[in-house]
Amino acid sequence: QLPLVDSGGGSVAPGESLRLSCTGSEFTLETHSIGWFRQAPGKERELLFCITANRVPTPYSDSVKGRFTISRDDAKNMAFLQMNNLQLEDTGVYYCAAGQYQLCSLYPSNYIAWGQGTPVTVSS
Repeated sequence: QLPLVDSGGGSVAPGESLRLSCTGSEFTLETHSIGWFRQAPGKERELLFCITANRVPTPYSDSVKGRFTISRDDAKNMAFLQMNNLQLEDTGVYYCAAGQYQLCSLYPSNYIAWGQGTPVTVSS
């Protein structure tokens, strides 16, 4: 069993919203940064957004600024990615990951626990 469980993906039309959830199943998120990554078809996995252990959010992709919001609920051992005004180019598999450190990192190698991924398809 993977340490994190991603959920909330689905198929939507452009302009609609989804809320992704990340739950620690055998991993405690509280003292770790949490990142949300996206892997679009035929592309490398990229970091979209990260939140530090102290709840400071940082967008890492210009494409999601103003549309996506990251949050965490350590009491529930969960994190979330609210995605509004979804566009065709947001299609991909979304992964949450717990960082090795309390601060965020751009590099996937600095994330030590991953979810299985949840697919998001945006189509008209």
